[in-house]
Amino acid sequence: MSNDYKDILFAIKDYVCTITINRPKSLNAFTGDTIAELEDAVLRTYDDNSIGVVVLTGAGDRAFSAGGDVKWEADGGLDAIEWHLGRYVVDCPKPVIARVPGYAIGGGNHLAYVCDFTIAAEHARFGQTGPRVGSPASGYPVSHSANIIGHKRAREMWMLTRQYNAQQMLDWGLINAVVPMQELDAEVDRWCQELLALSPSCLKVLKASFRIHMEPIMGDRMADIVDRIAPNYHQRGEQQEGAAAFLEKRLPDFSPWR
Repeated sequence: MSNDYKDILFAIKDYVCTITINRPKSLNAFTGDTIAELEDAVLRTYDDNSIGVVVLTGAGDRAFSAGGDVKWEADGGLDAIEWHLGRYVVDCPKPVIARVPGYAIGGGNHLAYVCDFTIAAEHARFGQTGPRVGSPASGYPVSHSANIIGHKRAREMWMLTRQYNAQQMLDWGLINAVVPMQELDAEVDRWCQELLALSPSCLKVLKASFRIHMEPIMGDRMADIVDRIAPNYHQRGEQQEGAAAFLEKRLPDFSPWR
C-alpha cells in the first residue's frame, strides 16, 4: 500500500511512531479503507529500526474512534472485510500505546484495549455497540476483554452495550492511566520514554510471552464464528435493521429474528 494514506496519519519522531485515525468529523469512525490503512501502517512498524514504540490515536479531542462507520456498515461493508488489525497489534514486536482523547466505542474500544497500554483523557468514554446496531463482533476481540476485566464485566460491556467513563475503566483495569486532556500528550510521552530506555529485545520476548497466553482465543477467524452461529447474517435483514435504526435515531425492532 502507498505511504500516502487517505484516512490516517503516519509519523515517526525520536523513535516514536504515531498512527492517527484522521476522520474527526465522523468521530474517527472507520471504513474498510481506514482498516486497511491501519493494518498496513502497523505492519510497517515491525522491522523499522527507527521505531521503538508505537502510539495509536485519533485526531482531535472528541474521539479515539467511534468504531465502524454505521453508514458504511449499512451498505454491507462489514460483510466484505476481515478484521486483522487487532492481531497485528498483538503480534507487533514493539510496545503499542493507545492514546485515547475521547470516545472509544465499538471497534474503537477493542482497538484501545488490545494495545499493550491504554492512556485516556478524563472525558473519554468506552463501550460496545454491537447488539444495539446489529454489528456481530466475535472471536478474540470479545474473548480478550474477559482476560483483562473478567468474564462478568466483559459480558456486561459487550452484551448490554453500556458506556463507561474513564475512571471506571481504570478501576476495572481496562486502561492504565487517566489524565486531564491538556496533560494527555505529556503522559503518553512519559510512558514512551520509559519504554525507550529499556531493552528492546526483552520487551519483544515479553510481548511474545503474553501472545502465548492468548493463543487459545486467537485461532478462529471472526467471520467463521458468525457464519457458524448465525449463517448468512449479513443477508437476512437483522444487521440492516440495526444500522437503519441507528441512522434513523429510533429503537431497532429485532423481534423477527428471536
